[in-house]
Amino acid sequence: MIIIDNKQISDDVVETQFVCDLAKCKGGCCEDGDAGAPLEDGELDIVLELYAKIKPYLTTASIKEIERKGKYVYDREFGWVTPTLESDNEICVYATREKSGMIKCAFEQAYYEGVIPWKKPISCHLYPITVKKGKYGDYERVNYEPREKLCSPGCALGEKLKVPTYEFLKEPLIRKYGQEFYQALEKAAKEHYSETAK
Repeated sequence: MIIIDNKQISDDVVETQFVCDLAKCKGGCCEDGDAGAPLEDGELDIVLELYAKIKPYLTTASIKEIERKGKYVYDREFGWVTPTLESDNEICVYATREKSGMIKCAFEQAYYEGVIPWKKPISCHLYPITVKKGKYGDYERVNYEPREKLCSPGCALGEKLKVPTYEFLKEPLIRKYGQEFYQALEKAAKEHYSETAK
């Protein structure tokens, strides 16, 4: 385990290799799970603020579901999450499935088209790294938790390209914790590798 400030980072974050293989998984993490995408408290207002701008990217079914459930819902296990669409295999309401089967995020589409300045919820951006509050005390647990079948192409591609998970997720890690944290993690990873090589 690597400790940086009040964060406990699993060794898997630096030991494993991962690169999303969207051509094979087709963005399946947008529908495969026990609830919608977890949202941080600070993201709730962002979702409300940006909804009108991303609405054109949504399906009619998603818009109806959002009007029925709300722009986010509370889950006992995961806290605030995006709603899901029961009629389409519990896909996130902010996602759309193309004819090819590829799932695309409305927030991300709007972001890349310059419509909004926010890419997507940080929990989505960080995946397959997950962040959970510690059970006792003020700390966070940062773990590597890919889905066994869905993420196997990403694990294989990461190993083929030799890209450590933390390097692949550099952008969201900096977005979540800042540049100094990432530099500390990078340093710890190199020290970790030099220790395991002995």
